[in-house]
Amino acid sequence: MEHPENDSQYKGLQVNGGVISQPTVNPYLKFRPLRRRELTPADYVDGIVKGNVSILGQAVTLVESIADRHQAVAQEVIEKCLPYAGESRRIGITGVPGAGKSTSIDVFGLHVIRQGHRLAVLAIDPSSERTQGSILGDKTRMEKLSQEKDAFIRPSPSAGSLGGVARKTRETIVLCEAAGYDTIFVETVGVGQSETAVHSMVDFFLLIQLAGTGDELQGIKRGIMEMADGIVINKCDGDNVERAKLAAAQFRNALHLFPPTPSKWVPEVLTYSGYFELDIDKVWDMIDRYFDYVKKTGYFDLKRQQQAKYWMVETIDEQLRSNFYHLPEVRALLEQKEMRVLNNEQSSFTAAKDVLDFYFERLRNRD
Repeated sequence: MEHPENDSQYKGLQVNGGVISQPTVNPYLKFRPLRRRELTPADYVDGIVKGNVSILGQAVTLVESIADRHQAVAQEVIEKCLPYAGESRRIGITGVPGAGKSTSIDVFGLHVIRQGHRLAVLAIDPSSERTQGSILGDKTRMEKLSQEKDAFIRPSPSAGSLGGVARKTRETIVLCEAAGYDTIFVETVGVGQSETAVHSMVDFFLLIQLAGTGDELQGIKRGIMEMADGIVINKCDGDNVERAKLAAAQFRNALHLFPPTPSKWVPEVLTYSGYFELDIDKVWDMIDRYFDYVKKTGYFDLKRQQQAKYWMVETIDEQLRSNFYHLPEVRALLEQKEMRVLNNEQSSFTAAKDVLDFYFERLRNRD
């Protein structure tokens, strides 16, 4: 097309013709379907033990999958990785939203790596109750740590099923230990139900608190305080130093009201600043003292044994629940009973008993 700007009456203007539009795809390119070889359980184990991060990530994806064929492979991989696991320090980190958990993990992790260790961070990310979606953005809040070759960061969605995710997180710990990560951080979704699940899979439970927010007394709750092996007050910097020290004193006084911990360890309360990386070494020295203490007293091995038993029972409960609700006959009977309950034709308790009786009778007949 001839451009009018090139007419002689427009002096000083010229529009070049340009080039003919080229195809976006090379016409000589031959499309071949890319088929990635499906890894066997032996391939997974071999790659994990050799520290292959890509294969480790694929194995964790298998563990998190709900597909039966993936779960079968994942369980075989976990079983074969067990002999290489169990030698790490497992540390749970919790705190109210906004306490600076991700920032703290970033600087704690750098401190660990500088000491010559390898770190895996497993973060349970909250999912939307409406869409079941998660942001999974923990890596963006751990800018420095995510660039370290000796750090493995893996967020997992809670997807509305905290117990199931917690079990998968514990299985992921086994894979990370087999891959050579000697320090494991497990970050919770925040103060609440998740703490009990995470406490049952870690050796040391760290509670991060804030000062000057009016939450000091609100944070003193029996459940979370009794589980904590160490309490740290974050953002102890600038004008907040005195408030942080006052909050630490309040928490120390509150700890005297609780009975002794099962390990007989007396939880310590420290202050630090994650943003300015102040007194990070003091927090880690406390954790070192704890591990020295529980290993000397034998509580470390005892707690690991209790946790293994706990997760065996939890897995049985989960499998029974899954088997019950996935039976078509049970689902059909549940719908009938729900209608009777909603129409006030039957009580909730007798309806539940009828459904359970049907389920147990079906099991007896199958045997």
